[in-house]
Amino acid sequence: MPVLLSDTSVLIDLERGSFLDSVFYLPYEFAVPDLLYERELKDRGGPALIDMGLRVEELDGGAVALALEYRRASRGLSLPDSFALALSKTNSWMLLSGDGLLRALALKQAVECHGVLWLLDRLHEHRILDRYALTEGLRQIAGHPRCRLPHAEISARLRSYSRL
Repeated sequence: MPVLLSDTSVLIDLERGSFLDSVFYLPYEFAVPDLLYERELKDRGGPALIDMGLRVEELDGGAVALALEYRRASRGLSLPDSFALALSKTNSWMLLSGDGLLRALALKQAVECHGVLWLLDRLHEHRILDRYALTEGLRQIAGHPRCRLPHAEISARLRSYSRL
């Protein structure tokens, strides 16, 4: 079962669209680095995410050194995001991120990276949610003032769901 490592932007969008529970029915394991969990999730629903199946992973010394190298190379990258990328790279795990800087660095590091729209495609592909749930959830995400998803991609998926 492939492991997908997530940053918080993906988790936030999934929660906004009421998709969080559903993604744990996909044939993947989801994980976050321990630093990200401690700083951003532990007091904000983290235990519930663990109950759903989220794994919290530690980095070994080499991965921590790699994370710090990423951080030095890209000053705009947060420490939790650099840990997520290093853990993905050292374990050959897929990275889930909505952060443009992190996604660009993942591409340079040959780490497969996807975002929340890719996850919605998997929810559809595996028939976990019907078109109504996908449409409503995506509209919730798109309607949020801090939505950073590409509008053209949102529109294309909404059109696709309406044809189902």
